[in-house]
Amino acid sequence: MSKLFFRYGAMNSGKSTAMLQVAHNYEERAQNVVLVKSATDTKGKDQIVSRLGVSRQADLLLSPGQDLRASFHDLCQQRALDARTIGCVLIDEAQFLTPEQVDQALEIAVLDSIPVVAFGIRTDFRTRAFPGSQRLMEVAHSLQEMKTICRCGSKAIFNARVGKQGIIREGEQVMIDGDSAQYEALCARCYLVPDRT
Repeated sequence: MSKLFFRYGAMNSGKSTAMLQVAHNYEERAQNVVLVKSATDTKGKDQIVSRLGVSRQADLLLSPGQDLRASFHDLCQQRALDARTIGCVLIDEAQFLTPEQVDQALEIAVLDSIPVVAFGIRTDFRTRAFPGSQRLMEVAHSLQEMKTICRCGSKAIFNARVGKQGIIREGEQVMIDGDSAQYEALCARCYLVPDRT
């Protein structure tokens, strides 16, 4: 049986880079992959963009109300691909999936026997779970934390939204990095006590 994997980490932990590497590994072995990106992430538009400068066009740009499994099968049909020839479905910015879309990813893994690997962050700048990430934590067969470090050298687990006055703790859950918000991956201590040296 194929599985649904959730690989999560704070910002700058290399999630998009790792996803593009996984795609490369499959394709190097002559296996097809489908790259999915949430349309909520407007950074790079329909591109999957790594902070290292590597990018690639998403095969499927998924809107919040769109059925992931049906859209996946439609894409295969449009490209004249038998879904059974897909080696893996890779999802970038999976925190922006709806809980229903996570369930549809699980259906692709279990009912269509295609591994699905979702990459995303676990919590928002207020340390609250994104609905997609929460559902992935509940139903994924495998959870893997991708690690990065805080400015102090400790393991970063939070994504702080920062402004001129320091850490911002109120506001809309989704503000894309670079548009009107800046973020920094921090450990719990630096998040709670931002002015310590």
